[in-house]
Amino acid sequence: RCPCTCPTRPVSLSSAGRSQAGRSGGAVSYFLFISLQPGSKMVSSAKAAVPTVSDQAAAMQLSQCAKNLATSLAELRTASQKAHEACGPMEIDSALNTVQTLKNELQDAKVAAVESQLKPLPGETLEKCAQDLGSTSKAVGSSMAQLLTCAAQGNEHYTGVAARETAQALKTLAQAARGVAASTSDPAAAHAMLDSARDVMEGSAMLIQEAKQALIAPGDAESQQRLAQVAKAVSHSLNNCVNCLPGQKDVDVALKSIGESSKKLLVDSLPPSTKPFQEAQSELNQAAADLNQSAGEVVHATRGQSGELAAASGKFSDDFDEFLDAGIEMAGQAQTKEDQIQVIGNLKNISMASSKLLLAAKSLSVDPGAPNAKNLLAAAARAVTESINQLITLCTQQAPGQKECDNALRELETVKGMLDNPNEPVSDLSYFDCIESVMENSKVLGESMAGISQNAKTGDLPAFGECVGIASKALCGLTEAAAQAAYLVGISDPNSQAGHQGLVDPIQFARANQAIQMACQNLVDPGSSPSQVLSAATIVAKHTSALCNACRIASSKTANPVAKRHFVQSAKEVANSTANLVKTIKALDGDFSEDNRNKCRIATAPLIEAVENLTAFASNPEFVSIPAQISSEGSQAQEPILVSAKTMLESSSYLIRTARSLAINPKDPPTWSVLAGHSHTVSDSIKGLITSIRDKAPGQRECDYSIDGINRCIRDIEQASLAAVSQSLATRDDISVEALQEQLTSVVQEIGHLIDPIATAARGEAAQLGHKVTQLASYFEPLILAAVGVASKILDHQQQMTVLDQTKTLAESALQMLYAAKEGGGNPKAQHTHDAITEAAQLMKEAVDDIMVTLNEAASEVGLVGGMVDAIAEAMSKLDEGTPPEPKGTFVDYQTTVVKYSKAIAVTAQEMMTKSVTNPEELGGLASQMTSDYGHLALQGQMAAATAEPEEIGFQIRTRVQDLGHGCIFLVQKAGALQVCPTDSYTKRELIECARAVTEKVSLVLSALQAGNKGTQACITAATAVSGIIADLDTTIMFATAGTLNAENSETFADHRENILKTAKALVEDTKLLVSGAASTPDRLAQAAQSSAATITQLAEVVKLGAASLGSNDPETQVVLINAIKDVAKALSDLIGATKGAASKPADDPSMYQLKGAAKVMVTNVTSLLKTVKAVEDEATRGTRALEATIEYIKQELTVFQSKEVPEKTSSPEESIRMTKGITMATAKAVAAGNSCRQEDVIATANLSRKAVSDMLMACKQASFHPDVSDEVRTRALRYGTECTLGYLDLLEHVLVVLQKPTPELKHQLAAFSKRVAGAVTELIQAAEAMKGTEWVDPEDPTVIAETELLGAAASIEAAAKKLEQLKPRAKPKQADETLDFEEQILEAAKSIAAATSALVKSASAAQRELVAQGKVGSIPANAADDGQWSQGLISAARMVAAATSSLCEAANASVQGHASEEKLISSAKQVAASTAQLLVACKVKADQDSEAMRRLQAAGNAVKRASDNLVRAAQKAAFGKADDDDVVVKTKFVGGIAQIIAAQEEMLKKERELEEARKKLAQIRQQQYKFLPTELREDEG
Repeated sequence: RCPCTCPTRPVSLSSAGRSQAGRSGGAVSYFLFISLQPGSKMVSSAKAAVPTVSDQAAAMQLSQCAKNLATSLAELRTASQKAHEACGPMEIDSALNTVQTLKNELQDAKVAAVESQLKPLPGETLEKCAQDLGSTSKAVGSSMAQLLTCAAQGNEHYTGVAARETAQALKTLAQAARGVAASTSDPAAAHAMLDSARDVMEGSAMLIQEAKQALIAPGDAESQQRLAQVAKAVSHSLNNCVNCLPGQKDVDVALKSIGESSKKLLVDSLPPSTKPFQEAQSELNQAAADLNQSAGEVVHATRGQSGELAAASGKFSDDFDEFLDAGIEMAGQAQTKEDQIQVIGNLKNISMASSKLLLAAKSLSVDPGAPNAKNLLAAAARAVTESINQLITLCTQQAPGQKECDNALRELETVKGMLDNPNEPVSDLSYFDCIESVMENSKVLGESMAGISQNAKTGDLPAFGECVGIASKALCGLTEAAAQAAYLVGISDPNSQAGHQGLVDPIQFARANQAIQMACQNLVDPGSSPSQVLSAATIVAKHTSALCNACRIASSKTANPVAKRHFVQSAKEVANSTANLVKTIKALDGDFSEDNRNKCRIATAPLIEAVENLTAFASNPEFVSIPAQISSEGSQAQEPILVSAKTMLESSSYLIRTARSLAINPKDPPTWSVLAGHSHTVSDSIKGLITSIRDKAPGQRECDYSIDGINRCIRDIEQASLAAVSQSLATRDDISVEALQEQLTSVVQEIGHLIDPIATAARGEAAQLGHKVTQLASYFEPLILAAVGVASKILDHQQQMTVLDQTKTLAESALQMLYAAKEGGGNPKAQHTHDAITEAAQLMKEAVDDIMVTLNEAASEVGLVGGMVDAIAEAMSKLDEGTPPEPKGTFVDYQTTVVKYSKAIAVTAQEMMTKSVTNPEELGGLASQMTSDYGHLALQGQMAAATAEPEEIGFQIRTRVQDLGHGCIFLVQKAGALQVCPTDSYTKRELIECARAVTEKVSLVLSALQAGNKGTQACITAATAVSGIIADLDTTIMFATAGTLNAENSETFADHRENILKTAKALVEDTKLLVSGAASTPDRLAQAAQSSAATITQLAEVVKLGAASLGSNDPETQVVLINAIKDVAKALSDLIGATKGAASKPADDPSMYQLKGAAKVMVTNVTSLLKTVKAVEDEATRGTRALEATIEYIKQELTVFQSKEVPEKTSSPEESIRMTKGITMATAKAVAAGNSCRQEDVIATANLSRKAVSDMLMACKQASFHPDVSDEVRTRALRYGTECTLGYLDLLEHVLVVLQKPTPELKHQLAAFSKRVAGAVTELIQAAEAMKGTEWVDPEDPTVIAETELLGAAASIEAAAKKLEQLKPRAKPKQADETLDFEEQILEAAKSIAAATSALVKSASAAQRELVAQGKVGSIPANAADDGQWSQGLISAARMVAAATSSLCEAANASVQGHASEEKLISSAKQVAASTAQLLVACKVKADQDSEAMRRLQAAGNAVKRASDNLVRAAQKAAFGKADDDDVVVKTKFVGGIAQIIAAQEEMLKKERELEEARKKLAQIRQQQYKFLPTELREDEG
């Protein structure tokens, strides 16, 4: 503003300071609002874009910028929260100052306008400013509604936010009002606009001031009343301001005119008609046509200039007046009073529909971008047409069929506008619903068209009219389905921007509001029949129920507490007013008196008001969806559907007009041919429509493109894998391994983020499918490039293959996902595809997890922690972003998991402090663990914050978890730095400081959780203490069992007995307090939990002292005593957990029953302890007592085993089988104790039984819940585990009976009990074997190792053979570097065979022991003179393989050095094949032919033999090629030439003699060895 217009009043320093602070508060909040959320979205978008950038430098720059922005945003979030705490309360003052300033600016503008000095600013036009003012007026109204709600609730923070948002909206409104006034040519309109805008500012300032006062005295009725009055005044001023816009006044005049005209319908009696019936009917038809046309012009004018709407609304008003007069004239023609009332009722409906049309047109012209405004206008126009049709049908008496044709033509004209620009949804139909609707309506249309033709021929005009009506409805349904399908096709194009779902659907609220108002109008209409009243009541109930449900969902989703309460309160108001209305409707239904109808009218007012208020609040920009933006490609895809639909409508209109004339004159042959032509065109256009919709199914084309792209990527990764196997993978030198790893991590993370959205789209969101699969496919080319680049830089061959294989697995799982998604197609009714989609998504997630683990391990080994830092930062950002998912548990549940992960982070931080000094190379793994734990902590912390009461505690939890995240990031970064430079003492110091800071922040998180629920936090702490006691008691049992638990002095057990009994009684009292504490205050619960933890600690100590005093010469009794206190500790741990779960729950909650059960177990175990303490020195009964305690313990363990709780970890079936040995031993011990009846044996049995049964049950359950075990086998294993335990319990109880009455008959029965246990054990072992299946192998089994190694050797030899075939013969003497690749392959094969040999020797040793046991082979050589080659069977055969391998290694080495030829390699390879064959013969002779292990081993050996033979052939081929191509230098002189020939002949004869000698030598060696071959081998060879 220019200096001369500035206010010159003095400002005190203190008020200036307050004003500045207020502005700071508002600025902080506003900046926080406008920067953090868009900033976070920008970070995620940048990260998503990085993998798709081909320019490496640009990609790295973008990635770094995204990281920097994320870090800055995190710091900004923390700083702004602190600033907001300091300045937040001053936001209201700041908003008030802003509004006062705006008021002054508008006053200055008014002065300038009066002096004709007000000019538009650059870029301002009348249309733009008018649209800005219209759209901003809604934002002002919405923010004021929120301001009222916040002030009424007494929420200072959110009132400040709402005041600031109101001030910001008013600022835009003031600028738009000034622009309109400056741009208009009418001075009076300009002055009116500025005056009304200033009134808005004045009223808003009063509103904010009243809101401030309401905060001082929350709940004050007088203050609330003043606030509501001021709000109404502001709303009125705001409407006046909008009405000053060009064209708006004309619409208001038209609305007022319609209202005035409609008063003619309120008279008690109508004058009789003065015109003939035919004339009145003709005038009504003409007026109806004019009004329908004017309605279309109003719809069209909303898209043009403001002047067009003014003219169209004026014409509509005039036409309505004429139509109303014609209607009243027709009503005067009615023969009865009932007919007249019906006509008047229809005229009232047309009046209301016309008003709604003008209101919708006015709303759209003010804010063209408002969501669903176009659809609401189209719906209003259709409502006008339908109400006109109803009146025409009622009033006219044309020839049958004529009015139906006219009605149909009007309806088709109205729905045609839907196809003009379908960029908004016109219904809730999904794409597949659209297809069904088109099919169904086309069938109906076909039948009705046939009926039209048939009935026109036969002259059955009533049936003809009915068919026309059915055809019209079908055509409207087809048009609506086509428009919705076109919209879905448009937004599904990957270039279109899909809309985002908001918190609420304003379309739903607007539709419900309109439907409820129409229904209420019908309710209070005197002409409504009982059936119409009931129908209206049903509509009201349906829509109010939907609104209440939408409010409930919105309140659960929003993180804004004010909005949450407002939605809940609005739902209550709507529900209560609906209930009151229903009561009056019931009374009206019983007696349709005027009094009851009046009561009903009064009851509708609060409902309409509540629904309108809710609709206004729901239109807040914070809640609304973002509409889709359809690209030009999307519009092109829509074209075939729209063209077909338009052709269908046009030809249908012609067809109906033609049929109309045929109904009057069916004997006109040319007209029949025209009808046939139109019918054919309609039929063809519908076929084209169906074809177009099916061909354009969203996502199908994109799925095909994406599948092709990923198939290409899989072929690329396979080529890279082959190159890696042959060690010819080219290394990428243009980029560092760190950058490649970062690229690979980034792209895998982005792929992981898309899995769930694709699965969701494939199951029921067809419009999103194309976007998501295109995005997924775009990541696979960068994935393959990065993965191959990383692999090329890895030196270790195994790691190289792991990266490539895991990348290939990810690509294949994505391919499977795309096939499943294409099959599902986003069709929610295709249930048969949903399981496949879910399974494919799970496989893809596992593939992503596997590759991320590999990458994190590789990164942490070299100190790269960028991925971990990103993961922690992402987890932190999710704490603030959006709304948390629907909580599935209580605060206590989330509190427990947050405590667990917080403590895990603290432990990891302590370990990192230690490892920084001792083993810095292990820091990477610890940092990775911390990252994983923090990810879980952030997710659970978000849920804990969402479920915490009050909200301040939730805010504190969220803030402290974020602070902990900052600490974790710094610690992880220091760990990476220390790995790079392990000797840097400064970095070590910094790491230790960061670790301490993390520990402190963990304690702050725990204290915030404790504030959330002190009692349950104390329970968690107590449970941790008790678990430590149980672990300590386990250690004590180990010392006692080893006989090293001794008393420190000469105390006896009697010295400790009283102390134990007294402490146990104290524990019983604490238990009672703990159980009652679940239903009392958190403080009492916390006190009880702390007291019980202290008492159990004390009791464990005195029992340990008592056990030690028994002396190490009686270890079994010591173990009995310690087991008794251990049982008590475990029961207390369970009781604390049950108390925590039942805290603050009602008495009938299931957790209360669990609490009672845990309390019973606790009492039982304490009683058992007391009995054990009293019997421990009684040698005659202590064994019996120990056995009783064991039986009780086993019963409790069995209860845990039978519970549905899934174990935390799983184990192998072998572990389950191994644990059954303990049951067998314990059974034998129990039978022996029963026969001997000695107390010492019984005690030993009791102690052994505890461990054996407990271990067996745990191993059985863990093995049963392995993911690869089927449900049937799991059920079987659990059943036999239970049967085994029950059988063993029966055995122990029978031993108790024998102890009390040791008769020979009872002792004899022990064998039967033991047989039952043995049978159950056998079944359990068979179940465990079934778990293993055919694919399970023991990785430690030497046979499996041998098989694996031999197969690896086979692959290496085959690769070498292929390479050898490709080599060109060498002309010059061999150089080591010329054939290095080939020799490396040979060396690799040699290494693999050497590894196989080692495993084979182990396997042969195991087989040898088996053969010795079977008596097939002697343990010492049969003949001392034998050279031992075959005397040790398989082992000697395996050694032959080892010797051959050694030869191959020497040959390979010599080949590399250039000292050996292909012949040496051929010989070595032949020896490998021969020795492998001998090994197979040895297996075949000695071992079981049907042995699975031997079959696998033989197959692997055969593979090696085949590979060796291939190598021989390849080497021979190369050797012969070399012989053919060797260059011989022939001397040119005669004498030299003769000498050369002689020397060659001499060498040839010499070689022939050497060959002959070598053959004789080989024959002698074989003859000597043949003597020592076993007989069976000689026969076999023969």
